[in-house]
Amino acid sequence: MPISKSAPIAIIGAGVFGLSTALQLASDGYTNITVFEKDDQIPPRSSAGYDLNKIVRAEYEDPWYTELTIKAIEAWKTPLYAPHYHQTGFLHLVSGSAPQKAVDTLERFLATVRDHPKYKGQIQDVKTRDDIRNIAWQYDGQFPGWKGYFNRQAGYAHASNALLAVYKAAAANGVKFILGKNRGWITELIHDPNTKQVTALRTHSGTTIPTTLTIVATGAAAATLIPSAAQQIVAKSWSLAHIHLTDDETSALRNIPVTYARDLGFFFEPDPVTNWLKICPMGGGYVNTDPVSGRSLPPKTLAESDVLPVEDEGRIRQLLREALPGLEGRELVGKKLCWFADTNDSEFVIDYVPGMEGSVVMLSGDSGHLFKMLPIAGEWVKRLVEEGEQEVARWRWKEGKGQDDGKGEVSWRLGATREFADINKKTSKL
Repeated sequence: MPISKSAPIAIIGAGVFGLSTALQLASDGYTNITVFEKDDQIPPRSSAGYDLNKIVRAEYEDPWYTELTIKAIEAWKTPLYAPHYHQTGFLHLVSGSAPQKAVDTLERFLATVRDHPKYKGQIQDVKTRDDIRNIAWQYDGQFPGWKGYFNRQAGYAHASNALLAVYKAAAANGVKFILGKNRGWITELIHDPNTKQVTALRTHSGTTIPTTLTIVATGAAAATLIPSAAQQIVAKSWSLAHIHLTDDETSALRNIPVTYARDLGFFFEPDPVTNWLKICPMGGGYVNTDPVSGRSLPPKTLAESDVLPVEDEGRIRQLLREALPGLEGRELVGKKLCWFADTNDSEFVIDYVPGMEGSVVMLSGDSGHLFKMLPIAGEWVKRLVEEGEQEVARWRWKEGKGQDDGKGEVSWRLGATREFADINKKTSKL
């Protein structure tokens, strides 16, 4: 039975899923929505969306997600989101030393858009250095053996600014926000003693808050409130860094495409406000497995993640050497591990939590590709809440697989997943 539009709805977490859901429900007439966030700012610093930019492209191995992303890209062009979407194009390549897996992945991604009617005339083969420089004249690297394609109908979103815009829109639509460790940090879901329903939340300060529907959107930390989520959700991280450019350098690199060598990493046009150019090395990522529980959760403090593994810095330097050699030796700043909720099949989890009688919804499973869906993710949650069950099988709660260690093979990623504890003492620090 659908929930009353005046019933109290608590959303825990103000990241991509939480904010998109809050705005969508408020826009559709739900009048009693409160978002709880442990951090004292939005976007929260623990969110994967607390970032300079994220790729927005429709290439997937699965055409189903391609169609979904095409819808999201159209939504990025609407008034709320358009100021934060930059259609610079997506230069998708492999280097001359790329393993076959990277080449095969690129070909599978390309196949979902090459013959798609939306992309007619928008995909260009890239076979030589001259092809690359005709797309981005600023690049002066040798690009040894690089090849791939250029997609004109793609680009990136300014992540933090987009989340801030959604937050402001949700607040303007009547959503209440409670921030900070005192009242915004939810530490417990309280069950009715006579049923299995969650009827209240307990904050870090001990306050009890009644709720009819609780939506847990805490991303990589989902298992802290819902331990059974560890069967399918693993906290994983990838690293990132930036180069602080001069005004002239930022101006010169204006409008370069998102440039992605699948075996090395990717970078974006520099941010004109900060003059930061963001670079992300490619790899299998890092998990933070607790030796007692066996669950991977983000480190307890943000400062612990302010590191760049030595191997990742090496990939960044190689990427720059082959593409923008003038920047290869520059200092890397803003180095950190970005934690996200990963699943072994790269599917989201958008469903009611079993055993709680329809009182708790979990939104998680970013898997490194959720942010581009920000404008439409809330629609999926609204449909779930109003229909009472998840009709999209791939997004259902998955039982019976045992606890996931996050180290399994993923078709579109390269490299082995490593333990955060193993690399922490060998990292390149800020």
